[in-house]
Amino acid sequence: MLIETFKYKQWADRRTLDAVGAMDENEHPSSTAFARQQLNHMVRVEELFKARLLGEPAPHASTNTEFVPGLDELDRRMTASNLWFARYIGQLESSQLDQSLNFQFVDGQQGTMTRREILFHIVNHGTYHRGAIGHALDLAEAVRPADTYTVFIHAVEPSRRDNA
Repeated sequence: MLIETFKYKQWADRRTLDAVGAMDENEHPSSTAFARQQLNHMVRVEELFKARLLGEPAPHASTNTEFVPGLDELDRRMTASNLWFARYIGQLESSQLDQSLNFQFVDGQQGTMTRREILFHIVNHGTYHRGAIGHALDLAEAVRPADTYTVFIHAVEPSRRDNA
């Protein structure tokens, strides 16, 4: 199920990135800036948890930045993150999923999570922020793509509609 869940995440992130890219930044600068800030936060959190999964030093001192990168960079990093998580999950042994990892959050507090919990958090965290981006898309009168799991499974397996 983890493999499918991360395929869903990749699909939903792609739809969101494309929708944000289609926004008219000149007409809706605050909605566009907010969407980019949310994407920046999402990818930084993913990069932080990737480092934790690998036992590496934190690549960032915060979960957001004062300067928000352009959409092209955010797209590149989000795509790379999704590909990394897909490969990582494919290589994990089931016995590793419940291994606890100790780490420090960027606010200085200590944390302990299993690999499974971290992976769940990554998917859940992205869902939350895509919802916030959806509100920004609504405010900008842009197309808000449906990004639920039910839409995903029927998009990748259209025959499921025929069996209903």
